[in-house]
Amino acid sequence: MKEKRKETIHRVAKYRQPNLTVVLENVHDSHNIGAVMRTCDSVGIQTVYLLNTEDIPLKNIVLGKRTSSGVRKWLDVHLFRDREKCFAALRQKYDKIYSTHMASDSVSLYDLDLTESVALVFGNERDGITEKTLALCDGNFLIPQYGFVQSLNISVSCAITLYEALRQREKAGFYAENTPLSADETNQLIQDFTKKHEEQRRGKKPIVRE
Repeated sequence: MKEKRKETIHRVAKYRQPNLTVVLENVHDSHNIGAVMRTCDSVGIQTVYLLNTEDIPLKNIVLGKRTSSGVRKWLDVHLFRDREKCFAALRQKYDKIYSTHMASDSVSLYDLDLTESVALVFGNERDGITEKTLALCDGNFLIPQYGFVQSLNISVSCAITLYEALRQREKAGFYAENTPLSADETNQLIQDFTKKHEEQRRGKKPIVRE
């Protein structure tokens, strides 16, 4: 491995945010999924959850280099077909689960505390988040909009949301002295990234864990 790659792996590992994640429910468009993954990587998210209760073919959501700009190989992607099992896994790792949904009780994105341990749920391109999934979340939020069309593309919504999380976390020092990663977790990430780099060199494709 070249020294530059080693330096990149060490730099990226220390900025990862283990207490922040994204959940995509029944998102069909692989390009949207790829765009979300690029944003997740850019703000330091390591784990992404795909909740697929509509039997979307796996080939439609497995991403290659073209749709995810090569970032897919660095992320841990978990696919769930069962909603209850997905939320049970989320509850084990994250303290709060918020959904993007326009409702009477929705709060502004900018009123959320995104320095908490939090999972952010985004629905599909046509129907949004299902009622069953909304019932399992701790609350709803929306992105303030003042135009004629009160909706945004899912990848755009996710990017706006995650960069608000980055802003809050930078202010709190999460990318510096108050990093949520322990030294052991950082070292484990470095090992994992090194392994993924070597697997890529051998031509092994990244997997989606079901």
